[in-house]
Amino acid sequence: MRLETKLIQAGVGRDEKTGAVSFPVYYATAYRHPALGQSTGYDYTRTANPTRTVLEEAIAEAESGDAGFACASGMAAVHTVMGLFSQGDHLIVSLDLYGGTYRLFEQVLSRYGLTFTYVDLRDLEAVQKALRAETKAIFVETPTNPLMQITDIRQIAALAKQHGLLTIVDNTFMTPYCQRPLELGADIVLHSATKYLGGHNDVLAGLIVTKGEELSEKIRFLHNSIGAVLGPQDSWLLVRGMKTLALRMERHQSNALAVAKKLQEHPAVAEVFYPGLEEHPGHAIQASQASGFSGMVSFRVRSAEQVGLFLQNLRIVSFAESLGGVESLCTYPATQTHADIPLEVREYVGVCDRLLRLSVGIEHPEDLIEDLFQALDASLAVGGAVR
Repeated sequence: MRLETKLIQAGVGRDEKTGAVSFPVYYATAYRHPALGQSTGYDYTRTANPTRTVLEEAIAEAESGDAGFACASGMAAVHTVMGLFSQGDHLIVSLDLYGGTYRLFEQVLSRYGLTFTYVDLRDLEAVQKALRAETKAIFVETPTNPLMQITDIRQIAALAKQHGLLTIVDNTFMTPYCQRPLELGADIVLHSATKYLGGHNDVLAGLIVTKGEELSEKIRFLHNSIGAVLGPQDSWLLVRGMKTLALRMERHQSNALAVAKKLQEHPAVAEVFYPGLEEHPGHAIQASQASGFSGMVSFRVRSAEQVGLFLQNLRIVSFAESLGGVESLCTYPATQTHADIPLEVREYVGVCDRLLRLSVGIEHPEDLIEDLFQALDASLAVGGAVR
């Protein structure tokens, strides 16, 4: 079956007793044993839940992995994977990184003896220079959040294998519909499933997919031991959302390309970042390792003073801190998603006070463009912005 069909068929035919097409929500926390030493496969819901199992199997199949694990949030998924590492271990990480991941690494896990080096993973020489004897993994965001930088997953995974390292890829922006890192050599894929996989801004979830029996068993142990698992109702919501992933991603992408092209024309906009634009420096790599470009667009206005007026005048696009839902959202990374990254680090990376990030939804593209343009027009009322 093709991916679209696999996602639609998640859970169908699994409830043999009733024949329910939509797999039921199992709220039970405990399960009766048939006899001493026997189990139905379900004993305690932290370890396994039938509704969560359907979700975990669906994401594992979608990502071409061997096992899937559903967590209570995207950060819970990242933290669970970090349980693979021990005091003194070192990881190489994407330089342009989601602020929540940076906060976990630098303000929490660093206290437990893990160390992190942030590198532009597009520069293979810089990656090699960052390698240490204690390096255990390379953590990749691609496209990066929010500057949409593209890392060659095949290249990084090959380098990691040469040195006996794990390759961990955050695939939140792309989803398995557009990009499947395990097929490119990665070992672990992560998702903030709150975003595109859920797709409706109504469920908080994280997903992990592993390749290989040994690694899968290690994550299974951590998932159960740490216990940051996804509840049955949220598992059901996520399965429901994933069934329409293919349809939604097609519209997200076509809308994003239309919006990105038009933003380039507006005098209030200084720079647009979208991998689907042919002039984007990572366009060719993205086209070679993925079947699409997703729906995330970032752009810089010409002065920081424009930002407040622009956000205040949006009518259809919501000023909100998330992404990947059917509704279009605009985020100001400097004070929202990346606020916990020190100013000097943000400025070095390029997350400046003129940068805005759009999660382009599935509304009519002309309505979105008209809304963005009228808000940008309004932003030109401030000094320093030139029409």
